[in-house]
Amino acid sequence: MTDIRWTPSLVEERLVEAADVLKRLPERKAQGYFNTWPAMSYEFSDLAGRAATHSRPPPSSDAIRRMEDALTWTIGLDPVDSKIVWLRASGVRWKVVCGTVGLARAACHEHWLYALCLIAVRLSGRRLPRNCSRRRVIAEVRAAN
Repeated sequence: MTDIRWTPSLVEERLVEAADVLKRLPERKAQGYFNTWPAMSYEFSDLAGRAATHSRPPPSSDAIRRMEDALTWTIGLDPVDSKIVWLRASGVRWKVVCGTVGLARAACHEHWLYALCLIAVRLSGRRLPRNCSRRRVIAEVRAAN
């Protein structure tokens, strides 16, 4: 994966795509059960007044492969950082994210940005000094891009 120049925004796009693919995967059903009833045929009067349901097509195999790769990127991150990254990738608003992890908005944003930068550094094959602060990691990644 080192042939791509990874940036935090590219990592974010890939994580958002992975969260979207996870939502579009078919439901997992309990095995061993089946239905012998015939399929219902509805008439227009049965469907009138119902909310429209828009089903999205299932994800492609390439999208599923990229999702599986992206799922492993948060391994090794701090659990709070990982949770923030996946909540934001899923489209959860900052206010809800802050309430979920118990941090202020600025702290949540810094944790999120640090996690994206750390993932980008790992995917690029670079190494960071052992005792590197969050702000230094963010500054170094911004300077490199």
